[in-house]
Amino acid sequence: MAKSIFLSSILILMVFSICTWIAIADTGTATFYTPPYVPSSCHGYKNDGVLIAAASDTIWDNRGACGRKCRVKCLSATSQGVPHPCKGGSVVVTIVDYCPPHSCHGTIDLSQEAFASIANPDAGKINIAFQQ
Repeated sequence: MAKSIFLSSILILMVFSICTWIAIADTGTATFYTPPYVPSSCHGYKNDGVLIAAASDTIWDNRGACGRKCRVKCLSATSQGVPHPCKGGSVVVTIVDYCPPHSCHGTIDLSQEAFASIANPDAGKINIAFQQ
């Protein structure tokens, strides 16, 4: 009896934390870019690894976004091309670059590796929830 109450409490807490995260996150879209990842607008030729992203004007904040961490979660496809692109889970990326309006097709442009960790790259563009 006590074990089932404990497990029920844990389950309720898990559902609440997931719902809370989605409720306080911003929404937008994500695309991806491929290597080479240097130079970047924020750090020049410094290698920042592969869990990185470029920010659109929506979150760029006149270079204020440089170095910020963002947790990104795939919500759904933006088109009918790949009906179920999301893999589940989320990825934490560091903003290291700027995605200018003439070439930026999403709120955030993830590295290919970051995008592939949460979604099928064949989707190309996904709806996301993100939290800075």
